[in-house]
Amino acid sequence: MTIGLGLGISRFPFDKARDYFQWVDYCEDKAVDSIWQTDRLVSKEAMLECMSVMAALAGRTEKIRFGMNVASIALRDPLLMAKQCATVDFLSDGRILPAFGLGSAFSQDYSATGIPTRRRGKKADEALALLARLWTEDSVTFDGEFFQYEGACISPKPANQHIPLWIGGSSEIAMKRTAKYGTGWLGGIDTPEQAKVVVAGIKAALKETGRKIDADHYGASFLFRFGGPEDEIVAATAKGFATRIKESPDRYLVAGDAGDIIKRIQEFLDAGCEKFVMLPMANGTADVMAQTRRFVEEVQPEF
Repeated sequence: MTIGLGLGISRFPFDKARDYFQWVDYCEDKAVDSIWQTDRLVSKEAMLECMSVMAALAGRTEKIRFGMNVASIALRDPLLMAKQCATVDFLSDGRILPAFGLGSAFSQDYSATGIPTRRRGKKADEALALLARLWTEDSVTFDGEFFQYEGACISPKPANQHIPLWIGGSSEIAMKRTAKYGTGWLGGIDTPEQAKVVVAGIKAALKETGRKIDADHYGASFLFRFGGPEDEIVAATAKGFATRIKESPDRYLVAGDAGDIIKRIQEFLDAGCEKFVMLPMANGTADVMAQTRRFVEEVQPEF
């Protein structure tokens, strides 16, 4: 079993831009598995654009891997996205972890920009097929509903000849999409119970497609904090989740000591997930760094 514990951010929690790179340096120095950036284009909260972050991380770091959690592929041009990912992978010597989905149900990326959501799944399928081909083939011709290519190619190709293509989403269609196009699955903020259903669904769909996904290429994301449910940021986060999902948020986040966080990781392991994007609930540079240090010192050594 190859367990990878990565850290991610959604909204920008640091006091200054330079503080982000201080955090990145610390994560690399302490051998954190990977760094992730949530994708959100339309937001009143400060949120970094994920592909810009990938490029910045490629230049800042030397060893750590990094990915987007997850990029909304139906909002982006697949030729440009393939070129961006290949460029970042080339310059980072094969360290990008591309991950794609339709976009968060809680975001306004579609509604605020007037982009239709009808048949966005079909558009995403075409884009994913094109990404995989553009990364590996020297000439791509494609005649689809949304995209038409004639002899398209990109160069340089990714440094990683087996560059991954992680797929997000937890619907039945997302399971089938992962089984058809993905080399891995990365869940959003789900519960271990939901993750177990999705992993089983993908494995069942793989039997139909005749493809294989490695056992350590199923991933989960969850919010954590060393503290308690009474902490201001935990209470606010829990309230926001409860409003959106209309159920208790307790299984979507964990606030407690190292034992509580390790227990939640184990629950996801039991559900079939071996890769993790763990998002600290923290405000301000000092708080983020404190949470990260405790993660590195108290949780990371257990795995």
